Amino acid sequence: MIDLRSDTVTRPTPEMRRAMAEAEVGDDVLGDDPTVARLEARVCDILGKEAAVYMPSGTMTNQTAIRAWTEPGDEILLEATAHSYFYESGAPAALAGVMCRLIAGERGLFTADQVRGVLRPRNEHFPRTKLVAVENTHNRGGGTVWPIDQVAEVAAVAREAGLAMHLDGARLWNAAVASGVPEAEYAGHFDSASVCFSKGLGAPVGSALAGDAAFVARARRFRKMFGGGMRQAGIIAAGALYALDHHRERLIRDHANAKRLAVALAPLPGIEIDPETVETNIVVFRVTRMPAAELVERLKAVDVLVLARDAESLRAVTNLNVTADQVEEAIEHFTTILAKL
Repeated sequence: MIDLRSDTVTRPTPEMRRAMAEAEVGDDVLGDDPTVARLEARVCDILGKEAAVYMPSGTMTNQTAIRAWTEPGDEILLEATAHSYFYESGAPAALAGVMCRLIAGERGLFTADQVRGVLRPRNEHFPRTKLVAVENTHNRGGGTVWPIDQVAEVAAVAREAGLAMHLDGARLWNAAVASGVPEAEYAGHFDSASVCFSKGLGAPVGSALAGDAAFVARARRFRKMFGGGMRQAGIIAAGALYALDHHRERLIRDHANAKRLAVALAPLPGIEIDPETVETNIVVFRVTRMPAAELVERLKAVDVLVLARDAESLRAVTNLNVTADQVEEAIEHFTTILAKL
């Protein structure tokens, strides 16, 4: 099976499993799991932050950050297809009680001028805007990487307006590899940053939320409130630690595989894609001669798994468990199926 549905389908390598089996553990809620503590310290080192807290998922780190920066009735600014808004089950409203002011970006990116354009005056009639959230890379945008200068411009406007900045860096590792900009340089423009270990890095569970010590202390309270306090979490934290040390640089292979797939798909009948827009490991393309769901089923019949994003488009995500040879095999199946049209 060639599984291109997502980079969340990755499975731990034998070496990662060994590290997990041998992990030293304690009670993380009581603060004495040494492996979790090492992971949090490693995240701080990579991101250049004062403190970090390990959580079960990226949804929890994002929503905990939103809750920690706001109070019910406040407003946050984010791109119209941002993961925190689009894919997290209405959590900003349900868990933090905040309004989402959406900015229509281009492939998931928005500008400093767009932020200025949606800022509200201080008036009792309006919600108080508290936070700007940026997703890098941007999932719905097709794995788009934020240019560091554009991040800096948005951050400058946020600072002028007294707003906090949160980074949804679920795939920040991919952004750093693709752009050559270190994770700490990106994170330096943000008051909080969320990073995920269970996507391209291949760990089985977990994300971390980082910021200054006061912010992380507040975030720990909401982690507990949202049910994210874990006990002997060192077993899974060990997988994340192994991933940070061994799987970050190899992401360039996933990017090369994604580009190869995009270039091969572009001339096929019934496919619309610009390979130049494929910057990391996410390949989004439009299907014009059959419903997207039908192509999904035809590919599934030959053991290639992809996901339909909507009625007309598909997403394929290269990952740790997909080799270059398997990408070539997937291309052959796409070619055979579409040639029949």
